[in-house]
Amino acid sequence: MTYAIQAEGLVKRFGETQALAGVSLTAGAGTVLGVLGPNGAGKTTMTRILATLIEPTEGTARVGGHDVVKEAHQVRQLIGLTGQYAGVDEMLTGTENLILIGRLLGLSRRASKARAAELLDRFQLTEAAERAAKTYSGGMRRRLDLAASLVGRPQILFLDEPTTGLDPRSRNGLWDIVRNLTADGVTVLLTTQYLEEADQLADDIIVIDRGQVIAHGTSDELKAQVGGQVLELRPVQEADQVTVTRVAGELAGAAPEVRDGLVSVPISDPAIMPAMVRRLDDAGVVLGELSMRKSSLDEVFFALTGHHTDDIDAEADELAKAEQKEEAPA
Repeated sequence: MTYAIQAEGLVKRFGETQALAGVSLTAGAGTVLGVLGPNGAGKTTMTRILATLIEPTEGTARVGGHDVVKEAHQVRQLIGLTGQYAGVDEMLTGTENLILIGRLLGLSRRASKARAAELLDRFQLTEAAERAAKTYSGGMRRRLDLAASLVGRPQILFLDEPTTGLDPRSRNGLWDIVRNLTADGVTVLLTTQYLEEADQLADDIIVIDRGQVIAHGTSDELKAQVGGQVLELRPVQEADQVTVTRVAGELAGAAPEVRDGLVSVPISDPAIMPAMVRRLDDAGVVLGELSMRKSSLDEVFFALTGHHTDDIDAEADELAKAEQKEEAPA
């Protein structure tokens, strides 16, 4: 099989800080590869290598059949990139931003204007086209930023946490755009901290922790590792927490987790919920909170690594400082 994106053993070190420790991945043409992981896991570093912005310390990668180091120019002709923060010029209008990108890509002024109008319409920004980007809402800026990455009609698109900070409506709108892109044959590599986002969009998912791929599969396969759903229970009386934890573990056949008085346990059968309520009622336990939801990235992460996503924030800060130090101008 020919892959649109293929990486083998990517390693990246910034001085003594190791951001990637041997990442390998593949993405088929016209599919969405979701890359899950918390801040500092190495997602952005990996994306920047694949987008030819930085070179790996070790390992190889090919995008669109071209080596990202030896054939960087050819790779850049095939790709689009939207980073974590909108990169539009706030002083320019929506139209001017897209025309500028078109001209930088070598399009004529007429072709740039036509492409800008087409994308503004596609991203529902026509009414705001002649307004300065600084007047746009966060969701509008993200749509304009994504439109800018599509001016050159890329075959492969890198989206690095594109919905961070967006409200639910804007996030859902961006999801629809990604679906339409893949329907047109565009390959998308999507990095995210949200399992729901990968669940909605990704054909295949890899999970990265501390610069390494720790899991690979579909969303359902990953969630199955911690149970399809999570049951959460909080007793009214703190003294009943021990009983709730014991009963939850016995019925679910899994080790519950207790955080801030909330008992969480993965379950594979929704029928466990009423059975658990009956058992606790028989034991005289009154629940102040009871809910069932899908597994989150944090639960998947905890099941795979034994720690939570927010336990490595300090490592994320160290990595960011190491990157800035290495790339600062001399």
